[in-house]
Amino acid sequence: MKDILRKSSTLEWKEEQEKASSEEKKGKMEASGDAKPRDLMDQDTFWSNFANKERKTYLCYEVELLDGNSWVLLEEGRGFLHNQLDPAKRYRVTWLLSWSPCTDCARDLVTFLQHNSHVSLRIFTARIYTYLKGYEEGLRSLQGAGAHLAIMTSTEFEHCWGTFVHNQGTPFEPWNGLDENSQEESMKLQRILQNEDN
Repeated sequence: MKDILRKSSTLEWKEEQEKASSEEKKGKMEASGDAKPRDLMDQDTFWSNFANKERKTYLCYEVELLDGNSWVLLEEGRGFLHNQLDPAKRYRVTWLLSWSPCTDCARDLVTFLQHNSHVSLRIFTARIYTYLKGYEEGLRSLQGAGAHLAIMTSTEFEHCWGTFVHNQGTPFEPWNGLDENSQEESMKLQRILQNEDN
């Protein structure tokens, strides 16, 4: 059995910092600085931003590489954001987001996916970002570009807690209303993706 190390990261997204360079829009996922593992988020940050409350957008991700017939998590410390993805290999990127991508972010992701057919993207989000016009079309465009979109359930929240949070061995405890909120947001997302009136 192969030793698998988790590639994990926590990034705080700020709307004013989301302008991608033209190079990134062409599929290059590069950042300045040395490649190094990201810090885990603290428990308060997790509860404040993922527990169905309106806060900032947090992105946690894992990158897997297709090895034969199975997906293998990339080694910790490889610095996914610092490397251009090898077009000869197949990657699966999984995002756990506190908010779904806004219209502009969705457009940039669609462009990235169109230029990188060797990458598949799965997005699990705690809630749908509805503050800017066109968010529905942005989500539909992402789905049309091949991205898998879903609302986080207790399974994804528990995975996020266990993988990306400095939880000090504390088990994940679902908050009141988690399942109901997940079901409500999931129905809303399905209506959007099926282009039904809200």
